[in-house]
Amino acid sequence: MQKVTKFHLEGLKEVLDSSALFPSEYLDDMISDYFTNPDSEDIWFTYMLNDRPIALGYCVPEKFTNGTFNLYAIAVHGAYQGKGIGKEMMSYIEKLLLEAGKRVLIVETSSQPRYDNTRAFYHKIGYTAQAVLPHFWDEGDDKVIFYKKLN
Repeated sequence: MQKVTKFHLEGLKEVLDSSALFPSEYLDDMISDYFTNPDSEDIWFTYMLNDRPIALGYCVPEKFTNGTFNLYAIAVHGAYQGKGIGKEMMSYIEKLLLEAGKRVLIVETSSQPRYDNTRAFYHKIGYTAQAVLPHFWDEGDDKVIFYKKLN
């Protein structure tokens, strides 16, 4: 696991296209502050295999909180899903945050059936579904917020 550099961008776009997390053309704008702002607290990290990124994670501090972070994105290339890489990535970010004195990590996802495996994954690695915001993403598409106290 390592922090993302500009060298990783094209490979990360392949990860996004493969995983369908969000359109890869959004990546340049999303990550620009991370590369240009030395005060950015955003965390972009990747899992490398044979010098190629095959997964990405994106985590940011929650404003107006003390030590709470939100994992905005985690994606594993489709060819490598189901091999424990997502679990390793979550362990990495949890350890990184804990070592930096952070307290809480939250993750937000959708209630749609296509995210059943995603929600099951977070339960399996010790996260608790703490809130459901009805019709948040769209009509009939609730936001499910998972929580974990880092310790």
